Amino acid sequence: MKALVDKSGALARGLTDIRQQFRVPAAFPAPVVAAAEQAARRTPTDHADRTGRPFVTLDPASSTDLDQALAIERAGADLLLHYAIADVAWFVSDGDPIDAEAWKRGTSQYLPDGKAALYPPILGEQAASLLPDGPRPAVIFTVRVDPEGAVRLDGVERALIRSRAKLAYAHVRTGDLPPDFGELASRIRRAEDRRGAARVDPPEQEVTPLGNGHFELLFRPRLASEENNAALSLATNLAVADVLLAHRTGLFRVMPEPDAKAIRRLRQTARAFGLVWPDMEPLSQYERTLDPADPKQAAFMLAIRRAGERASYVPWREGERPWHAAMAATYAHATAPLRRLADRYVVRAALAIANGQPVPDAVTDAFERLPGVMAGAAALGGQIESAAIDLAEAVMLHDRVGEIFPAIVTDIDDRGTRMQLRDLPVVARVAAPGTEPGKALCVKLIEADPDRRRIAFDLTK
Repeated sequence: MKALVDKSGALARGLTDIRQQFRVPAAFPAPVVAAAEQAARRTPTDHADRTGRPFVTLDPASSTDLDQALAIERAGADLLLHYAIADVAWFVSDGDPIDAEAWKRGTSQYLPDGKAALYPPILGEQAASLLPDGPRPAVIFTVRVDPEGAVRLDGVERALIRSRAKLAYAHVRTGDLPPDFGELASRIRRAEDRRGAARVDPPEQEVTPLGNGHFELLFRPRLASEENNAALSLATNLAVADVLLAHRTGLFRVMPEPDAKAIRRLRQTARAFGLVWPDMEPLSQYERTLDPADPKQAAFMLAIRRAGERASYVPWREGERPWHAAMAATYAHATAPLRRLADRYVVRAALAIANGQPVPDAVTDAFERLPGVMAGAAALGGQIESAAIDLAEAVMLHDRVGEIFPAIVTDIDDRGTRMQLRDLPVVARVAAPGTEPGKALCVKLIEADPDRRRIAFDLTK
């Protein structure tokens, strides 16, 4: 739910209901808090001293759960990315109360007004977070990036680091960042283009007050600093995935291509927004041309993200190559252990392999159990997201009951006719017998009830 923001508080009452409906935990059990307080006092002893290396973090200004810090140096024509990851496993032991609670949660769950974190704040936002207020234990991935953007994992070590600055996406200046930050991101993007990768990172939607109790949903395009930072995380995850695959172990992130039905629906959605998607151009090529600064193209990016099967996790299997279609590569998650349970185990596996040690049995066993746990957490997150979007749409439209909107049919299934409004990022259903995908409609809004998170339309003649 990082894609929907509610700074105005317009959704507050409805979000309280959503938290109750989906049993989003408001706090941690007392034994977990006590264990976290004790763990936070643990002194690092297995860590090299890398406090002299000029690491910085780059995140939203309000973030305190800082998973990653970065430093960059030249190595001939190559660039070395030193990507420090919060060493969560230093604080959390297999089977302890913190670990058991994390397995129940799977991930941090995000709502427009806050989150239900994976770990107690004393760890996730203090002792384990890579804040710039003192040395922190970390796992440093050193990733070599050649001039063509190809990546290779050169080393992994446990180390103490000291972040020089907590930089914010919205305010960071080029001079604040390590030299070659932009060049490194450019190399990685060029490699994506050669692979035919089709990552879609839609902009945030923000509930914006218009005055007199009226609201609208506006898109906030991702900043260049966000895009570049995401590229560095991607490079690290790709390099880690290659090492795990080569050593016949690991947990991988996989996603299939959108199927033919999803593509047909997306083509109708593009038509609804007045976008020109050439008939012979594949989605992977077309989506790389989209401009998130254009509201309708931004809305279409959001539609792409929601179109196909969600990404999932699979453990290593003999004879199988795990594949992530959007990345056009074998891919793993290692760079957000404060927010995703799976990353903690991927980091442990990579650390062991890089240092010539066997992957711990507890990690190998976890790779078999994690896909189900992470799928459950993702399903819950999807339900929360859907409910929050329904709420935001009802709030946005509640004063427009009776208005007529142009729409287009995107598809028809056993639940009836699904349509996309032409001028708003709203997908809804309408009773429209005899219609077919691609047909233009005019529909009248007959209900927009924030309390029920419901909007309803009738077909006009």
